[in-house]
Amino acid sequence: MLYQAYQAYCDMLAPARFAARTATRWRDAALAGATDRPLARRLFALCEVFEAAAITHHRPDFAIDEVLSGNRMVKVREEAALRLPFGDLLHFAKDDVATPQPRVLVVAPLSGHFATLLRNTVETLLHDHDVYITDWRNARDVPLSAGRFDLEDYTDYVIRFLRELGPGAHVLAVCQPCVPVLAAVAVMAQDHDPCQPRSMSLLGGPIDTRESPTVVNTLATEKPLAWFEDNLIHHVPLRYAGAGRQVYPGFVQLSAFMSMNLGRHFGQFRQLYQHLADLEEEEAAKIEDFYEEYLAVLDLTAEFYIDTIDKVFQRALLAQGELMHRGRKVDCGAIRHTALLTVEGERDDICAVGQTAAAHFLCSSLRPHLKRHHLQPGVGHYGIFSGSRWERQVYPQVRNLVLAMS
Repeated sequence: MLYQAYQAYCDMLAPARFAARTATRWRDAALAGATDRPLARRLFALCEVFEAAAITHHRPDFAIDEVLSGNRMVKVREEAALRLPFGDLLHFAKDDVATPQPRVLVVAPLSGHFATLLRNTVETLLHDHDVYITDWRNARDVPLSAGRFDLEDYTDYVIRFLRELGPGAHVLAVCQPCVPVLAAVAVMAQDHDPCQPRSMSLLGGPIDTRESPTVVNTLATEKPLAWFEDNLIHHVPLRYAGAGRQVYPGFVQLSAFMSMNLGRHFGQFRQLYQHLADLEEEEAAKIEDFYEEYLAVLDLTAEFYIDTIDKVFQRALLAQGELMHRGRKVDCGAIRHTALLTVEGERDDICAVGQTAAAHFLCSSLRPHLKRHHLQPGVGHYGIFSGSRWERQVYPQVRNLVLAMS
Protein backbone atom coordinates (compact mmCIF):
# COMPACT_ATOMS: atom_id res chain seq x y z
CA MET A 1 0.00 0.00 0.00
CA LEU A 2 3.03 2.31 0.18
CA TYR A 3 2.71 3.45 -3.45
CA GLN A 4 -0.99 4.20 -3.00
CA ALA A 5 -0.26 6.16 0.18
CA TYR A 6 2.45 8.14 -1.59
CA GLN A 7 0.07 8.90 -4.45
CA ALA A 8 -2.61 10.08 -2.01
CA TYR A 9 -0.04 12.35 -0.36
CA CYS A 10 0.90 13.85 -3.75
CA ASP A 11 -2.76 14.38 -4.61
CA MET A 12 -3.32 16.12 -1.28
CA LEU A 13 -0.46 18.56 -1.93
CA ALA A 14 -1.35 19.14 -5.61
CA PRO A 15 -3.64 22.20 -4.99
CA ALA A 16 -1.01 23.88 -2.80
CA ARG A 17 1.72 23.25 -5.38
CA PHE A 18 -0.53 24.58 -8.13
CA ALA A 19 -1.14 27.74 -6.11
CA ALA A 20 2.59 28.20 -5.49
CA ARG A 21 3.38 27.63 -9.17
CA THR A 22 0.69 30.14 -10.23
CA ALA A 23 1.98 32.73 -7.78
CA THR A 24 5.60 32.50 -8.96
CA ARG A 25 4.67 32.60 -12.65
CA TRP A 26 2.39 35.62 -12.40
CA ARG A 27 4.11 37.66 -9.73
CA ASP A 28 5.90 40.10 -12.05
CA ALA A 29 3.01 40.61 -14.48
CA ALA A 30 0.24 40.93 -11.90
CA LEU A 31 2.13 42.54 -9.04
CA ALA A 32 4.64 44.80 -10.77
CA GLY A 33 6.59 46.74 -8.17
CA ALA A 34 5.18 44.84 -5.19
CA THR A 35 7.93 42.23 -5.37
CA ASP A 36 10.50 44.91 -4.50
CA ARG A 37 9.29 44.92 -0.91
CA PRO A 38 11.20 42.59 1.47
CA LEU A 39 8.06 40.87 2.82
CA ALA A 40 6.77 40.15 -0.69
CA ARG A 41 10.17 38.81 -1.78
CA ARG A 42 10.24 36.40 1.16
CA LEU A 43 6.69 35.25 0.45
CA PHE A 44 7.40 34.53 -3.19
CA ALA A 45 10.71 32.88 -2.26
CA LEU A 46 8.79 30.47 -0.02
CA CYS A 47 6.40 29.69 -2.89
CA GLU A 48 9.27 29.00 -5.28
CA VAL A 49 11.12 26.78 -2.80
CA PHE A 50 7.92 24.84 -2.13
CA GLU A 51 7.48 24.28 -5.86
CA ALA A 52 11.15 23.37 -6.39
CA ALA A 53 11.00 20.72 -3.65
CA ALA A 54 8.37 18.63 -5.45
CA ILE A 55 9.22 15.13 -6.69
CA THR A 56 8.36 14.64 -10.37
CA HIS A 57 8.05 11.49 -12.49
CA HIS A 58 8.61 12.76 -16.01
CA ARG A 59 11.93 13.06 -17.83
CA PRO A 60 13.20 16.65 -18.02
CA ASP A 61 14.43 17.91 -21.38
CA PHE A 62 18.08 17.48 -22.29
CA ALA A 63 17.89 21.01 -23.69
CA ILE A 64 21.06 20.65 -25.76
CA ASP A 65 20.31 22.82 -28.77
CA GLU A 66 23.83 23.54 -30.00
CA VAL A 67 27.41 22.70 -29.13
CA LEU A 68 30.89 23.77 -30.11
CA SER A 69 32.19 21.15 -32.53
CA GLY A 70 35.56 21.82 -34.06
CA ASN A 71 35.84 25.60 -34.25
CA ARG A 72 32.16 26.50 -34.67
CA MET A 73 28.76 26.09 -33.10
CA VAL A 74 26.52 23.44 -34.65
CA LYS A 75 22.84 22.70 -34.10
CA VAL A 76 21.81 19.53 -32.25
CA ARG A 77 18.63 17.53 -32.88
CA GLU A 78 17.25 14.76 -30.66
CA GLU A 79 15.89 11.80 -32.61
CA ALA A 80 14.95 8.26 -31.61
CA ALA A 81 17.20 5.87 -33.53
CA LEU A 82 15.42 2.82 -32.05
CA ARG A 83 12.35 2.42 -29.83
CA LEU A 84 11.97 -0.57 -27.49
CA PRO A 85 9.39 -1.16 -24.74
CA PHE A 86 11.62 -0.26 -21.78
CA GLY A 87 13.86 2.33 -23.39
CA ASP A 88 14.83 4.18 -26.55
CA LEU A 89 18.13 4.68 -28.29
CA LEU A 90 18.30 8.47 -28.45
CA HIS A 91 20.59 10.13 -31.00
CA PHE A 92 21.93 13.66 -30.66
CA ALA A 93 22.28 14.40 -34.37
CA LYS A 94 24.45 17.35 -35.38
CA ASP A 95 23.92 19.30 -38.58
CA ASP A 96 26.70 20.50 -40.85
CA VAL A 97 29.53 18.45 -39.34
CA ALA A 98 32.42 18.55 -41.79
CA THR A 99 33.80 15.06 -41.16
CA PRO A 100 32.24 11.94 -39.57
CA GLN A 101 32.92 11.64 -35.85
CA PRO A 102 33.34 8.47 -33.74
CA ARG A 103 30.00 7.00 -32.65
CA VAL A 104 29.67 6.68 -28.86
CA LEU A 105 26.88 4.93 -26.97
CA VAL A 106 26.39 6.40 -23.49
CA VAL A 107 24.68 3.86 -21.24
CA ALA A 108 22.81 5.76 -18.55
CA PRO A 109 22.13 4.35 -15.07
CA LEU A 110 18.78 2.72 -14.37
CA SER A 111 18.83 3.53 -10.69
CA GLY A 112 15.95 5.88 -10.00
CA HIS A 113 16.85 8.88 -12.19
CA PHE A 114 16.33 9.64 -15.86
CA ALA A 115 19.07 9.67 -18.48
CA THR A 116 19.09 13.48 -18.31
CA LEU A 117 21.23 13.08 -15.19
CA LEU A 118 24.04 12.73 -17.75
CA ARG A 119 23.23 15.98 -19.57
CA ASN A 120 26.69 17.44 -18.93
CA THR A 121 28.31 14.13 -19.90
CA VAL A 122 26.51 14.15 -23.25
CA GLU A 123 27.08 17.83 -23.93
CA THR A 124 30.83 17.45 -23.38
CA LEU A 125 31.08 14.30 -25.53
CA LEU A 126 29.27 16.08 -28.37
CA HIS A 127 32.26 18.34 -28.95
CA ASP A 128 34.16 15.51 -30.63
CA HIS A 129 31.75 12.58 -31.03
CA ASP A 130 28.51 11.38 -32.57
CA VAL A 131 26.59 10.62 -29.38
CA TYR A 132 23.75 8.19 -28.59
CA ILE A 133 22.25 7.48 -25.16
CA THR A 134 20.00 4.86 -23.56
CA ASP A 135 16.81 6.73 -22.68
CA TRP A 136 15.18 4.42 -20.10
CA ARG A 137 11.44 4.60 -19.52
CA ASN A 138 9.65 4.90 -16.20
CA ALA A 139 8.52 1.34 -15.46
CA ARG A 140 5.15 2.57 -14.19
CA ASP A 141 4.41 3.77 -17.73
CA VAL A 142 5.18 0.41 -19.39
CA PRO A 143 2.11 -1.88 -19.74
CA LEU A 144 2.23 -5.37 -18.31
CA SER A 145 1.82 -6.68 -21.87
CA ALA A 146 5.44 -5.58 -22.55
CA GLY A 147 6.63 -8.39 -20.28
CA ARG A 148 9.52 -8.52 -17.83
CA PHE A 149 12.75 -6.53 -17.74
CA ASP A 150 15.61 -7.93 -15.68
CA LEU A 151 19.40 -7.71 -15.67
CA GLU A 152 19.68 -10.10 -18.62
CA ASP A 153 17.19 -7.99 -20.59
CA TYR A 154 19.22 -4.88 -19.77
CA THR A 155 22.32 -6.62 -21.14
CA ASP A 156 20.40 -7.60 -24.29
CA TYR A 157 19.29 -3.98 -24.76
CA VAL A 158 22.92 -2.84 -24.65
CA ILE A 159 23.85 -5.45 -27.27
CA ARG A 160 20.88 -4.44 -29.43
CA PHE A 161 21.81 -0.76 -29.23
CA LEU A 162 25.46 -1.46 -30.11
CA ARG A 163 24.33 -3.47 -33.12
CA GLU A 164 22.16 -0.53 -34.16
CA LEU A 165 25.26 1.70 -34.10
CA GLY A 166 27.15 -0.88 -36.15
CA PRO A 167 30.83 -1.85 -36.31
CA GLY A 168 33.42 0.62 -35.07
CA ALA A 169 31.37 2.23 -32.29
CA HIS A 170 32.45 2.94 -28.72
CA VAL A 171 30.58 2.58 -25.41
CA LEU A 172 30.70 4.57 -22.18
CA ALA A 173 28.88 3.48 -19.01
CA VAL A 174 28.29 5.53 -15.87
CA CYS A 175 27.80 3.84 -12.47
CA GLN A 176 25.25 0.99 -12.30
CA PRO A 177 25.39 -0.07 -16.00
CA CYS A 178 29.11 -0.79 -15.84
CA VAL A 179 28.27 -4.40 -14.90
CA PRO A 180 25.76 -5.14 -17.71
CA VAL A 181 27.88 -3.21 -20.24
CA LEU A 182 30.97 -5.26 -19.40
CA ALA A 183 28.81 -8.40 -19.59
CA ALA A 184 27.34 -7.30 -22.94
CA VAL A 185 30.78 -6.67 -24.46
CA ALA A 186 31.97 -10.05 -23.15
CA VAL A 187 28.98 -11.83 -24.69
CA MET A 188 29.58 -10.07 -28.01
CA ALA A 189 33.25 -11.07 -27.87
CA GLN A 190 32.30 -14.68 -27.15
CA ASP A 191 30.04 -14.58 -30.21
CA HIS A 192 32.70 -12.84 -32.37
CA ASP A 193 30.09 -10.16 -33.03
CA PRO A 194 31.38 -7.64 -35.62
CA CYS A 195 29.60 -4.87 -33.69
CA GLN A 196 31.55 -5.30 -30.46
CA PRO A 197 32.81 -1.81 -29.54
CA ARG A 198 36.34 -0.62 -30.16
CA SER A 199 36.57 0.94 -26.71
CA MET A 200 34.73 0.66 -23.41
CA SER A 201 34.90 3.40 -20.77
CA LEU A 202 33.56 2.44 -17.33
CA LEU A 203 33.04 5.37 -14.96
CA GLY A 204 32.47 4.68 -11.27
CA GLY A 205 30.72 1.33 -11.54
CA PRO A 206 30.19 -1.55 -9.06
CA ILE A 207 32.18 -4.20 -10.92
CA ASP A 208 33.36 -5.75 -7.64
CA THR A 209 31.46 -4.48 -4.61
CA ARG A 210 33.65 -6.53 -2.28
CA GLU A 211 36.40 -3.94 -2.75
CA SER A 212 36.27 -1.11 -0.18
CA PRO A 213 32.54 -1.47 0.62
CA THR A 214 30.62 1.79 0.94
CA VAL A 215 27.42 2.63 2.83
CA VAL A 216 25.49 1.75 -0.33
CA ASN A 217 27.13 -1.68 -0.43
CA THR A 218 26.40 -2.25 3.25
CA LEU A 219 22.73 -1.34 2.84
CA ALA A 220 22.47 -3.85 -0.02
CA THR A 221 24.14 -6.70 1.84
CA GLU A 222 23.11 -6.40 5.49
CA LYS A 223 19.65 -7.90 4.87
CA PRO A 224 18.59 -11.10 3.06
CA LEU A 225 17.17 -10.86 -0.45
CA ALA A 226 13.68 -11.74 0.82
CA TRP A 227 13.65 -8.53 2.90
CA PHE A 228 14.04 -6.41 -0.25
CA GLU A 229 11.28 -8.35 -1.99
CA ASP A 230 8.90 -8.02 0.97
CA ASN A 231 9.57 -4.39 1.89
CA LEU A 232 10.66 -2.45 -1.19
CA ILE A 233 8.62 -3.91 -4.03
CA HIS A 234 5.20 -2.38 -4.68
CA HIS A 235 2.46 -2.42 -7.33
CA VAL A 236 1.88 0.49 -9.71
CA PRO A 237 -1.48 2.20 -9.00
CA LEU A 238 -4.37 1.81 -11.42
CA ARG A 239 -4.14 5.31 -12.92
CA TYR A 240 -0.91 4.52 -14.82
CA ALA A 241 -0.25 2.55 -18.00
CA GLY A 242 1.81 0.03 -16.05
CA ALA A 243 -0.95 -0.60 -13.51
CA GLY A 244 -0.31 -3.78 -11.55
CA ARG A 245 3.37 -4.03 -12.50
CA GLN A 246 5.68 -4.76 -9.57
CA VAL A 247 8.29 -2.02 -9.21
CA TYR A 248 10.91 -0.57 -6.94
CA PRO A 249 9.51 3.00 -6.75
CA GLY A 250 11.78 5.86 -7.65
CA PHE A 251 10.60 7.92 -4.67
CA VAL A 252 11.83 5.16 -2.33
CA GLN A 253 15.27 5.21 -3.96
CA LEU A 254 15.37 9.01 -3.80
CA SER A 255 14.42 8.97 -0.12
CA ALA A 256 17.22 6.52 0.63
CA PHE A 257 19.84 8.63 -1.14
CA MET A 258 18.63 11.91 0.38
CA SER A 259 18.64 10.42 3.88
CA MET A 260 22.38 9.81 3.53
CA ASN A 261 22.96 13.59 3.27
CA LEU A 262 19.76 15.03 4.72
CA GLY A 263 21.44 17.98 6.40
CA ARG A 264 23.13 19.01 3.18
CA HIS A 265 19.85 18.95 1.24
CA PHE A 266 18.03 21.03 3.86
CA GLY A 267 20.93 23.44 3.77
CA GLN A 268 20.68 23.75 -0.01
CA PHE A 269 16.98 24.61 0.17
CA ARG A 270 17.67 27.19 2.89
CA GLN A 271 20.28 28.73 0.61
CA LEU A 272 17.82 28.68 -2.28
CA TYR A 273 15.27 30.58 -0.20
CA GLN A 274 17.84 33.19 0.79
CA HIS A 275 19.11 33.65 -2.77
CA LEU A 276 15.54 34.14 -4.00
CA ALA A 277 14.66 36.53 -1.20
CA ASP A 278 17.83 38.54 -1.94
CA LEU A 279 17.12 38.50 -5.72
CA GLU A 280 20.34 36.58 -6.41
CA GLU A 281 18.93 34.90 -9.49
CA GLU A 282 22.11 33.32 -10.86
CA GLU A 283 22.95 31.56 -7.58
CA ALA A 284 19.35 30.46 -7.12
CA ALA A 285 19.19 29.06 -10.66
CA LYS A 286 22.14 26.74 -10.01
CA ILE A 287 20.38 25.12 -7.06
CA GLU A 288 17.03 24.95 -8.86
CA ASP A 289 18.56 23.34 -11.94
CA PHE A 290 20.24 20.66 -9.83
CA TYR A 291 17.08 19.74 -7.92
CA GLU A 292 14.89 19.82 -11.01
CA GLU A 293 16.99 16.89 -12.22
CA TYR A 294 17.64 15.23 -8.87
CA LEU A 295 13.96 15.16 -7.89
CA ALA A 296 12.82 13.69 -11.22
CA VAL A 297 12.58 9.95 -10.54
CA LEU A 298 11.53 6.79 -12.34
CA ASP A 299 10.45 3.37 -11.12
CA LEU A 300 12.51 0.22 -11.75
CA THR A 301 10.94 -3.11 -12.57
CA ALA A 302 11.00 -5.39 -9.55
CA GLU A 303 12.93 -8.13 -11.35
CA PHE A 304 15.69 -5.74 -12.46
CA TYR A 305 16.07 -4.27 -8.98
CA ILE A 306 16.14 -7.65 -7.24
CA ASP A 307 18.58 -9.01 -9.84
CA THR A 308 20.89 -6.05 -9.20
CA ILE A 309 20.79 -6.48 -5.42
CA ASP A 310 21.36 -10.23 -5.72
CA LYS A 311 23.83 -10.61 -8.57
CA VAL A 312 25.78 -7.34 -8.38
CA PHE A 313 25.83 -6.35 -4.70
CA GLN A 314 25.25 -9.46 -2.63
CA ARG A 315 27.00 -12.14 -4.69
CA ALA A 316 29.23 -10.07 -7.05
CA LEU A 317 28.78 -12.77 -9.69
CA LEU A 318 30.55 -11.00 -12.55
CA ALA A 319 33.60 -10.31 -10.40
CA GLN A 320 33.74 -13.99 -9.41
CA GLY A 321 33.34 -15.19 -12.98
CA GLU A 322 29.98 -16.78 -12.22
CA LEU A 323 27.50 -14.46 -13.94
CA MET A 324 25.22 -16.30 -16.37
CA HIS A 325 23.55 -14.84 -19.46
CA ARG A 326 20.91 -16.80 -21.33
CA GLY A 327 22.18 -20.09 -19.98
CA ARG A 328 25.93 -19.63 -20.42
CA LYS A 329 28.69 -18.15 -18.31
CA VAL A 330 29.87 -14.63 -19.12
CA ASP A 331 33.59 -14.76 -19.87
CA CYS A 332 35.28 -11.35 -19.75
CA GLY A 333 38.51 -13.09 -20.78
CA ALA A 334 36.99 -13.37 -24.27
CA ILE A 335 37.41 -9.60 -24.74
CA ARG A 336 40.50 -9.12 -26.88
CA HIS A 337 39.86 -6.18 -29.20
CA THR A 338 37.89 -3.67 -27.09
CA ALA A 339 40.17 -1.22 -25.29
CA LEU A 340 39.27 -0.65 -21.63
CA LEU A 341 39.31 2.59 -19.63
CA THR A 342 38.19 2.65 -16.00
CA VAL A 343 37.66 5.88 -14.07
CA GLU A 344 37.26 6.27 -10.31
CA GLY A 345 36.81 9.26 -8.02
CA GLU A 346 39.07 9.61 -5.02
CA ARG A 347 36.13 10.60 -2.77
CA ASP A 348 33.45 8.42 -4.31
CA ASP A 349 31.17 7.22 -1.50
CA ILE A 350 28.90 5.20 -3.82
CA CYS A 351 31.42 3.15 -5.84
CA ALA A 352 34.66 3.32 -3.91
CA VAL A 353 38.19 3.15 -5.29
CA GLY A 354 38.96 -0.36 -6.52
CA GLN A 355 35.43 -1.42 -7.44
CA THR A 356 35.63 -0.24 -11.07
CA ALA A 357 39.33 -1.01 -11.53
CA ALA A 358 38.46 -4.67 -10.90
CA ALA A 359 37.41 -4.84 -14.56
CA HIS A 360 41.09 -4.97 -15.53
CA PHE A 361 41.58 -8.26 -13.72
CA LEU A 362 38.50 -9.73 -15.39
CA CYS A 363 39.59 -8.68 -18.90
CA SER A 364 42.63 -10.91 -18.65
CA SER A 365 43.16 -11.33 -22.40
CA LEU A 366 43.55 -7.64 -23.16
CA ARG A 367 47.10 -6.62 -23.98
CA PRO A 368 48.60 -3.93 -21.71
CA HIS A 369 48.35 -1.12 -24.26
CA LEU A 370 44.57 -1.68 -24.41
CA LYS A 371 44.09 -1.05 -20.67
CA ARG A 372 44.00 2.32 -18.96
CA HIS A 373 42.94 3.42 -15.48
CA HIS A 374 42.35 6.98 -14.27
CA LEU A 375 41.92 7.92 -10.61
CA GLN A 376 40.49 11.45 -10.42
CA PRO A 377 41.69 13.32 -7.33
CA GLY A 378 39.36 15.50 -5.32
CA VAL A 379 35.98 14.35 -6.65
CA GLY A 380 33.11 12.22 -5.47
CA HIS A 381 30.76 10.09 -7.54
CA TYR A 382 29.16 12.82 -9.64
CA GLY A 383 32.44 14.60 -10.27
CA ILE A 384 33.71 11.86 -12.57
CA PHE A 385 30.96 12.45 -15.15
CA SER A 386 29.70 15.98 -14.49
CA GLY A 387 31.25 19.36 -13.73
CA SER A 388 34.58 21.03 -14.33
CA ARG A 389 36.79 18.07 -13.32
CA TRP A 390 34.91 15.82 -15.76
CA GLU A 391 35.25 18.35 -18.57
CA ARG A 392 38.89 19.23 -18.02
CA GLN A 393 40.52 16.07 -16.64
CA VAL A 394 38.33 12.98 -17.07
CA TYR A 395 36.88 13.68 -20.50
CA PRO A 396 40.33 14.02 -22.17
CA GLN A 397 41.05 10.44 -21.02
CA VAL A 398 37.89 9.21 -22.75
CA ARG A 399 38.47 11.30 -25.86
CA ASN A 400 42.05 10.13 -26.26
CA LEU A 401 41.11 6.48 -25.95
CA VAL A 402 38.31 6.82 -28.51
CA LEU A 403 40.64 8.66 -30.86
CA ALA A 404 43.35 6.02 -30.48
CA MET A 405 40.91 3.21 -31.26
CA SER A 406 39.02 4.91 -34.12
